[in-house]
Amino acid sequence: MKTIWKIAKAELNTLFCSPIAWLILIIFAFQAGLTFSDLISDQLRYLALNYRPYNLTSALLLGYSGVYSSMQDNLYLYIPLLTMGLMSKEYSSGSIKLLYSSPITNIQIILGKYISMLVYALILVAILFAYFIYSACIVENFDFPFALTGILGIFLLVCAYAAIGLFMSTLTAYQVVAAVGTLTVLAILNFMGNIGQDIDFVRDLTYWLSLAGRSDKFLHGMICSEDAFYFIIVVVLFLSLSVLKLKFERTTANSLSKMVQYIGVLCVTLLVGYVTSQPKLMCYYDATATKANTLTPPSQEVMTKLDGGLTLTMFVNLLDDNFNKGMPKNRNWEMRKFEDYIRFKPEMKMEYVYYYDHTDNPRLYAQFSGLSDKEIAQRLCDTYDLDFNMFLSPEDIKKVTDSKGINLEEEGNRFVYLFERENGQKAFLRIYDDNQRDPRESEITAALKTMVVKSPQVAFITGHGERDIYKGGERDYSAFAKNLTFRYSLINQGFGVSVLDLKADSMTTDIADNIDIIVIADVREAYTPDEIAKIQRFIARGGNMIIACEPRRQPLMNPLVENLGITFMPGIVVEETEGYAPNQLFVNPTETAITENKGYYTMGRYGSKLSMPGAVELVLNDSCGFKSSVLFATTAKAWNEQQTTDFVDDKPEINPETGEKADSIPLVVRLIRQVGDKEQRIYVCGDADCMANSELTTNRNDLSTSNFTLITEAFRELSYNQFPVNDDRPHPYDDKLSISGQGALVLVRILFMGIIPVGLLAGYIITWWHRRKK
Repeated sequence: MKTIWKIAKAELNTLFCSPIAWLILIIFAFQAGLTFSDLISDQLRYLALNYRPYNLTSALLLGYSGVYSSMQDNLYLYIPLLTMGLMSKEYSSGSIKLLYSSPITNIQIILGKYISMLVYALILVAILFAYFIYSACIVENFDFPFALTGILGIFLLVCAYAAIGLFMSTLTAYQVVAAVGTLTVLAILNFMGNIGQDIDFVRDLTYWLSLAGRSDKFLHGMICSEDAFYFIIVVVLFLSLSVLKLKFERTTANSLSKMVQYIGVLCVTLLVGYVTSQPKLMCYYDATATKANTLTPPSQEVMTKLDGGLTLTMFVNLLDDNFNKGMPKNRNWEMRKFEDYIRFKPEMKMEYVYYYDHTDNPRLYAQFSGLSDKEIAQRLCDTYDLDFNMFLSPEDIKKVTDSKGINLEEEGNRFVYLFERENGQKAFLRIYDDNQRDPRESEITAALKTMVVKSPQVAFITGHGERDIYKGGERDYSAFAKNLTFRYSLINQGFGVSVLDLKADSMTTDIADNIDIIVIADVREAYTPDEIAKIQRFIARGGNMIIACEPRRQPLMNPLVENLGITFMPGIVVEETEGYAPNQLFVNPTETAITENKGYYTMGRYGSKLSMPGAVELVLNDSCGFKSSVLFATTAKAWNEQQTTDFVDDKPEINPETGEKADSIPLVVRLIRQVGDKEQRIYVCGDADCMANSELTTNRNDLSTSNFTLITEAFRELSYNQFPVNDDRPHPYDDKLSISGQGALVLVRILFMGIIPVGLLAGYIITWWHRRKK
């Protein structure tokens, strides 16, 4: 060990006597200081604009543009300049012969050289640690483990770069060639993850060898054993190759023997890498204070209940726009989407089924007009260089799905995931028509949860002109009820959705026991006494429901709510809003709603409103045994208009003679009572349009509306918080800065762009002066 340290000291002495090592430190420190100063400037600007900072540890150090992330992206430029002369200069100067003739082993030479690089890496890390210390001083509740994990990731990355550079330096006597060779190897290792991804045998090998993004998990606050072992394996691999190179320089060996030893080292490396990358053997540590890299507790609870085997099958239709997601070259990327779940269910298998069949893809059929589905599929295979034989025909895929007991036609033959348990339970998971497209934690967990708990069954009453859940018209309810491509629809959030025609079920005495929630919205034809009796019996047994009225429907719907202590009053509620018709209401959640519900609290905090284009007044009577809570209400300037019906050309005015008066009018009410051991919950809404397709898809530039919050939170309460799955995470605690004003920014710039780089420059000058004196 003494010999190794002597070699390291000699190398460090040579390194710091040259300007290149000091120049890299100075440029590195100045660049980091410039980046950090800009980040502090941004945060001070946000404070001046009265914005609340968010996750400052990440924003300043580890986020997408944090100082650690930015400097990590530039390390590949610095390290080759340091390592290019480690062995190359020994060759070019002839001093390698002295090393070979001395009683120093090849391992000691390589380790001594490498340790000198580790010392230099620690100096680079020490510069970054200055930002760690300063940030910890100015950020309240600074996330220390998170930041330290990021520093660890950068240090491991530098160690890997240094090992690669050292090996390249053993191959040539020319330092420039060694530097270019190191850059080439780094480029290859970063690109390796894209090589051979469409070949089963090659895919996992090249993906594991890829260096790209290996330290990103550390910068996100996650330590994964696979990534830690990867850096260790890469370091050991290239140090071993360096030792072998020196060995072959000092001894005589034939080409075959050299090749066998090199291949042996590589094979052992790949074997260890394969073992350490197995999900069952991987360990994790989430260093973030909010556990941002880990499934939320509700999702973890679901995973613990999923005993037995679990298979995720992807049905990939070549004629669907999303088919590329399931191609062999993208399999590892698809697996990353479910990495958090594989962490808790490492035995989960992933399978693929490829087929072609007719689907709703107008662009594709317009492009290949006149061709059959099979001919289009063949054209696509030729275009994307795919094997047509890997895709099942419509007849063959029908046999596969029949054997599994599923129907892809009901899914529109779109790209879809299917979870399957050993006990035969199944759940679909879909791709959505939004910017993100991929399912997030709430959708994935909802699909899995339907296999461990009973999915709440929602029945939309039909047959009397009620809102339709299958049509896409403005007044219909397809968006939030059963739209397969809308991630927030009930069917994608774990609910079972169906329609119930009370007329068609006239022979049935009661609503089925498996129905948990019924929705009655905008009745246009009067219910018969038998139908009303069915609904009343459903209410009497403790069933949950939503009832939504519309103007002019009050006489038809009052018989449904009279036993609830609710009366829909004649007229239409109006309130003046500049730029809008008086009957277009924008109401706020009440204090009760904000206090009791996080979703409504968020609406209140950010000023989002509930849009209601025409609503009726509710009158409450608590004598029916329900505890009522008003969740949304108008301001005190609204009134129930009894006379005006044309709100475009006429302007309504309060007429005291008809009983009109300005007051706060309740429009959404929640009723609660205890029925046996169950708490019954009923939502009554004075407007059915607030949940219709038109309001869920309308954006108003001057007003922020959040109608879907009402739907989400209502069904969450009606399902007793089972669905939608709550994947909310705690707000990061590091959200306060102890500095403000331009004076603080000037101090940061002086310290990190002035004092530290100038101090390093002074260190170089002193070293140079002492060397010159000698």
